[in-house]
Amino acid sequence: MLSGESLFMLDLIATFAPYMIITLSLNLEYGFGGVPNFGKTLAVAGGAFMVGYLPGRILAGMMGVGQGMDYVAQNAQIITEINNRLVFNVPLSLGILLITLAAVILFGAFLGLLVTVPVARLRTDYLAMTFLAAGEVILVIGNNYPPLVGGTLGIGVPDPFGWASTFSVLGLSPGEMRNVAVTLFMAITAIIVFLYAQKLTHSPLGRVLRAIRDDENSALALGKDVTRNRLEVIIFASAIAAIGGALYAFYTANVISTAYSRVSWTFWPWVMVMLGGAANNLGVVCGTFIFVAVRKLIIFYKDIFGPFIPFDVVWLDMLLLGAALVFILLYKPEGLLPEKPIKTIKVGGPPPSKRETPEETPSSQASGKKKVGFKLPFKLKVRKK
Repeated sequence: MLSGESLFMLDLIATFAPYMIITLSLNLEYGFGGVPNFGKTLAVAGGAFMVGYLPGRILAGMMGVGQGMDYVAQNAQIITEINNRLVFNVPLSLGILLITLAAVILFGAFLGLLVTVPVARLRTDYLAMTFLAAGEVILVIGNNYPPLVGGTLGIGVPDPFGWASTFSVLGLSPGEMRNVAVTLFMAITAIIVFLYAQKLTHSPLGRVLRAIRDDENSALALGKDVTRNRLEVIIFASAIAAIGGALYAFYTANVISTAYSRVSWTFWPWVMVMLGGAANNLGVVCGTFIFVAVRKLIIFYKDIFGPFIPFDVVWLDMLLLGAALVFILLYKPEGLLPEKPIKTIKVGGPPPSKRETPEETPSSQASGKKKVGFKLPFKLKVRKK
């Protein structure tokens, strides 16, 4: 049985991992590419909606569960039967998890491509408005089209980590084992995404993105395809953000469209990036952890803070984090860990060849003054008049 502190740490890591993935994707777009994506919820909600739509229907068809039943209206009954069978079938659980994540990556990349292609040649401020509108569109669809993910009532999803509840380690309960397994998987995935982001930003593509961000006209003058490179980074970032949304959906075991609001999945990631330091992957990770930890601490100790504040404690985290953001923008706009130069070419090589050192002339030796002269490899002939 986990203690209260252990449950707090488990919940902290489980919340931190998907946010870390999403903020790293935003850092690729804004920190390195200079694209202000104010519609991050587009890719995040798209990944979550894919989890709510695809794996349950695939497993129901494979297992013959819920034939003749409405998948959305009778979702609880169908998902319960699917999960009861997945518990004893580890290969199928892991297989549907990987298939779903692959579909999520492709769908996230498709959403980024779909939104960016019509406006890729426009300025970044128009891109920001386009993403903001697109993020609202997918939320409207999720709320008002129940066959997708059940509308505002939500929908249950298959649990590919249910098999972990059959094991008992260190006296943990079945539910705790399941939470430990899914949290560990999310943490490993977040580390892999971090390493990928580091590799990408240290590649020549990362240098091109920074050049485009700093001076688009200079990049064009050097022959760089600004539109194509900008499109590539948005597609990569959208695919990564979709993974974060999918992992959060698997962790909560359900998808409710109202849970993927613009504040939680667009503005909060922006605060995390600004807090840690744009164009610095390690800084973004630190900013995300600080943000999530402060919010969790306020929620965990809300009964202690309640008597000392004149308003409802649920608003305390927003007020504190908003004030912290204003303070950082005023006094440390580069973030906690500012951007550092990225070396894309290995520094070093053979030592430079020895050059001929200048020699002192006889007249300088006699006078004691150091005058520098050089020996010529030929003699000069002076023509006498």
